[in-house]
Amino acid sequence: MNTRTVTIHTGVRIRVPEHIQRIDTHSTHGWQMRYGQPTLFFSDGQGAGNGPRQALKRAVEALRQRIAELPAPTGLQKEISPNKQNDLPVGISGPILRHRPGRSVPECHFSVNLPRFGAKPLRRSVYIANQNTYSPERYQAALDSAIQMRREAEAQYQLDATEAKRRSAAKL
Repeated sequence: MNTRTVTIHTGVRIRVPEHIQRIDTHSTHGWQMRYGQPTLFFSDGQGAGNGPRQALKRAVEALRQRIAELPAPTGLQKEISPNKQNDLPVGISGPILRHRPGRSVPECHFSVNLPRFGAKPLRRSVYIANQNTYSPERYQAALDSAIQMRREAEAQYQLDATEAKRRSAAKL
């Protein structure tokens, strides 16, 4: 898991994992764990057995527990962009009309962007029909197939991202 060095209000530098933020104001000092909902605050407190390092340990333990229970945030786009000029789902473009060499009739297809965790996304085509065989039923069947491909790729991406996040949390 990525870490960074944070300088707290006393000038002490501490290595902190991602998803944990330092809060230092005139009235409060502590660590905020931001992974899932709700966020949790771990105060430095006062007296023996308290302080920034002990509060950070409690925050890291809470972070480990959340990572073990929750799916990892993926950053994949969920909603259709308002600038998209059609109502196709996220990751699907088309229909694209192209004329292949050696063919007398143009054909159309959907282009599907398949995300892969830790790798470049794949782009796949889903054939709809050619100019002579096109029908609303074939369009819908191809669209359903493209949506299913995208959903499966998103589900696999989520599994892979969660597995990677849990592996990295074990190193905390």
